[in-house]
Amino acid sequence: MKLAKLSLAAIVALGVSAFADVQNVKFSGNAKLYYGTNDMDPNDLFDQKNSYGQAAATVAVTADLANGVAGKLSAVGLSTLGLENNLVSATWAGYAGGVDAQWWVNEAWLAKTFGNTTVKIGRQELDTPLAFSEKWNIVANSFDAAVLLNNDLPQTTLVAAWVGRGNGVNGGVVRGVVNGTDPFETYGTAIVQAYGLNPAKVDGGAYAVAAVTKLIPMTTAQVWFYNVTDIANAWWLQADVDLNEVVPGLKFGAQYAYLDPQGQIDSLDESSAWAIKLGYAMDNLKLCAAYSSTDEDGIVTIANTATGAKKGSQTKLYTEAWWNYGYVGDPDTDAFMLRAAYNMEDVADFMAQYTSSSQDKTDTDMTEFALTASKSFGNLDATLAYIYTDADDQNNADSYNTIQVYLTYNF
Repeated sequence: MKLAKLSLAAIVALGVSAFADVQNVKFSGNAKLYYGTNDMDPNDLFDQKNSYGQAAATVAVTADLANGVAGKLSAVGLSTLGLENNLVSATWAGYAGGVDAQWWVNEAWLAKTFGNTTVKIGRQELDTPLAFSEKWNIVANSFDAAVLLNNDLPQTTLVAAWVGRGNGVNGGVVRGVVNGTDPFETYGTAIVQAYGLNPAKVDGGAYAVAAVTKLIPMTTAQVWFYNVTDIANAWWLQADVDLNEVVPGLKFGAQYAYLDPQGQIDSLDESSAWAIKLGYAMDNLKLCAAYSSTDEDGIVTIANTATGAKKGSQTKLYTEAWWNYGYVGDPDTDAFMLRAAYNMEDVADFMAQYTSSSQDKTDTDMTEFALTASKSFGNLDATLAYIYTDADDQNNADSYNTIQVYLTYNF
């Protein structure tokens, strides 16, 4: 009996020792309720058939572990809360899950810094020009990846990344757990599915290297190269210039993107795009104008490769619409965007954006006008949005209106 007590004491002591260096444990999360409705023919605003809604809850814990290692574990759950019974007929996220409740681990990573180099490994969100987590949805897509950041060079960050899997689906939808299936698939699957090819042949993941520097006066310049194994090689070049020293509040930006299909989609022509923007800020007012143009011979849309790189996938081009994603990145498309944002203190943040795109190849025009009002009430963030859409490939080419409500409670 005495031996048993000693053994138990030894085990407890070992466990305490293993976690003795864990510090700064923090719990956080949010609860969201999103609702949208439109008056596409033959229905009216707020009709169940033309409405979509969903609730989501995210719970996360971060901590500083032993030996300078930081970590995060986060899980997200989706539910319709029974809205499908009389208010909505579709959801925001949870590809193929219908109205079933779903949950999955959306982040689980460890990070460690060695001198000027940081390594982050595990399930995480990414924000790069051609592979990123889309934040418009009620939950964002994430990646199983390894990312290395190095700051040895002055005012410069070097990036190297490997992405093995993701849960993004064509059109920016996020795949959740359905009937116990793993929602994460080999990176590149969304692209080949979007273009009607065989996802079973996708097995290599993706690699990216980049340099982001502020060595050029008043400028943040970045160069990215991507290799989605046996699917595509891509380049993204961007320079954002802060001209505040010349003209207070003035900013200028330029972008160039190039995508060269490989392997299964090698028969598709190369795609490219360029864009420019001019921005101005004064007190609580921000103004922006942008123009973009894509190569007339391309096939693949210049957009997020994590969600298919096709119309419906979000793009980082300056001219991207507020809601109708991917049009401006379609091949043979010219687009422009005008946006104004104003912070009315103690009232709300207001935004108005006008986007117009014209694709000559298919003679498809899209016009969008969006208005939003956002305000925080303590821990509750609320946004009301109105979107006018007139697109030749939607609603039998008739214009329609959309109203959306976004509620997020942070804890």
